[in-house]
Amino acid sequence: MKINAINTPTLKEKDFIRFSKFIYEKCGICLHEGKKELVRARLNKRLRETGISDFEEYYDYMINDKTGEEMIVMIDAISTNMTSFYREKQHFDFLYEHVFPDYKKGKFGKRLRFWSSACSSGEEPYTIAICFFDFFGLDSDFDVKILATDISTKVLETAQSGIYPAERTSGIPMEILKNYFQKGKQKNQGLHRVKRDVKRIIKFKRLNLMETFPFKPIFNFIFCRNVMIYFDKITQENLINKFYDCIVPEGYLMIGHSESMTGINHKFKYIKPSIYQK
Repeated sequence: MKINAINTPTLKEKDFIRFSKFIYEKCGICLHEGKKELVRARLNKRLRETGISDFEEYYDYMINDKTGEEMIVMIDAISTNMTSFYREKQHFDFLYEHVFPDYKKGKFGKRLRFWSSACSSGEEPYTIAICFFDFFGLDSDFDVKILATDISTKVLETAQSGIYPAERTSGIPMEILKNYFQKGKQKNQGLHRVKRDVKRIIKFKRLNLMETFPFKPIFNFIFCRNVMIYFDKITQENLINKFYDCIVPEGYLMIGHSESMTGINHKFKYIKPSIYQK
């Protein structure tokens, strides 16, 4: 019995260059030659879902979609979204041990604004909120809000739901899990939902970091972690300086521990690895 092989289209060099250029211009992600197979694999799924037979035709379809929806879906497919609760815990320890105590003493007033600029599936902004409430209490009289943005609509849906399987919450201390999550029962067994008290201070929104930011200097803290590793130096520098313009004096920028601002022209003051201050 003869089995027909699945026809997998080839991503030609000219098509890879077209997609790479478009993605770089739209969202700053650099896709060098070593990413060609990743692009082929991830876009091949879109070809199957749309019924399109080759990458050249799919590119034209995406470009000519006047709604812009296919472009968003395509970028969703290419974007890498890996995160976890309390990822790079040193940042949250820094808030808890060095920054929040000053706010508690009244040094900076009672207005706090955080921006999780690449929030992915929501673990980062929820961790920020939990750290705040764990320090100040759920009945705190602080005016605190967290903006959580991402370019991917797919991960934002998960983030807004605030529901995670137990394996995603396994690294959270039991006391924290008990205080800030609801444990699923019966058909929801094995799931944890972030409590409403935590969710109420977070606003989720789609935002492309390459766009002009609609913000004045309002943020006390901006988290942009493990995103700039996908950008070239020019894109990194532009982004860092846009962040600077959105942060209040003495506010903080947190970047990923695998990232560096060496060689980037910026006005931030170095505090410690991956933490900078205006």
